[in-house]
Amino acid sequence: MAHLKLGFIGAGFIAKFYTRSLKYIRDADLSAIYAIKGAEELAALSRQLGVGEPKICASIADLCASCDVVAVLVPNFAKIPVMEEVAAACAKGAAVKGIICDKPLARNMAEANRMVELGDACKVNVAYHENQDHMEPIRAGLEQLKPAMFAAGPLVLARSAEEHGGPHEPWFWDPTRQGGGVLCDMGCHSIDVSRFILTPPGKPLDFLQPVSVTARTLLLKWGQPAYRKKLLEERGVDYSKTPAEDYATGVVEFRNPEAGQFADSWMWDMQGLRLLMEALGPGYATRIDSLVSPLSVFIGDAVAEAIKDAESALEKATATRGLMVVHPNEMDLYGYIAELQDSVRAFSTGTKPLLDFRHGRSVTELVMAAYLSGETGKTVDLTDPATKAALQTYIPLIQQGKGGEVLFAK
Repeated sequence: MAHLKLGFIGAGFIAKFYTRSLKYIRDADLSAIYAIKGAEELAALSRQLGVGEPKICASIADLCASCDVVAVLVPNFAKIPVMEEVAAACAKGAAVKGIICDKPLARNMAEANRMVELGDACKVNVAYHENQDHMEPIRAGLEQLKPAMFAAGPLVLARSAEEHGGPHEPWFWDPTRQGGGVLCDMGCHSIDVSRFILTPPGKPLDFLQPVSVTARTLLLKWGQPAYRKKLLEERGVDYSKTPAEDYATGVVEFRNPEAGQFADSWMWDMQGLRLLMEALGPGYATRIDSLVSPLSVFIGDAVAEAIKDAESALEKATATRGLMVVHPNEMDLYGYIAELQDSVRAFSTGTKPLLDFRHGRSVTELVMAAYLSGETGKTVDLTDPATKAALQTYIPLIQQGKGGEVLFAK
């Protein structure tokens, strides 16, 4: 395969995960960075890890002229403006071979449609990155269960949860910028990975047709006065005025029939980030729990003050003492390495990646249906043409900054 030069637009948390993942990618390096802040720090990390000597670019056009693959790793509210500049650079002749957009593709269907249009306008291969669809524990579990599926029938229920104590950047907390709360932030993971798990072996990922979504959105921990005050002081977001949900749960029903259940929260105050997936078939099952690790450490009170970086053990870690779960390679566990390998292979060979922007748009539609169900208290019928049409222009109240109408008790 050809060796690819990667360019990252954005230098935040996810860009650092990608950079660390590049240690395990043979045919690519980080060659260019454009970011409003953090570019020098990310470049230093790249050099430290030996995964590239990236150029710090003055503009997106400069970055597109300096790399083969553009990775859009920016906050949700910036994705369309960034993609518009990428498309303009491609139209002017930038020799880009592929474009990556990390989840979620968009905050609503109007934005998702625009992202697909811009991806098409670039006339190159595009990849939507949903890391959980690439998680090796999921893939290994499904591979082990193939004989059972063929003997007894396919999986019929998938349950997926992602939880931690809350995001690390202020914009995540602002529903008008992020697109909502935990449902937009993490529900897009859980909804999609449940569909991925349920897809029968050998079938395309659009094989399962969703027929309905039933969901609830709630404000629990971060609606408490003490936590609202903490959020306002530390993040500058006032949940007494513009709240977002910190808990979301629901079910996506598919035609076959199968069901994907999701539950996501920003109030898991145990060890750190937790991913939990379960899949049930007739007479067989599988379970993945990211907090079950072969490695743990114990830190006593006497030395706890010496611990400077709890997140070196586990993403979103909440403690620096006691018995702690440690994952030696979170990038591998969560699927970041595999999704980068998939995109590098696709862009090098001219084949399709596992997921593209249209797949990302289908995830956005399910997330919008979940928000609508949470607002109305009713199941959203995705077989109804009028409902499908209404979702194209629907903006959740929480996203509009009117979350109090949904989350505060009447």
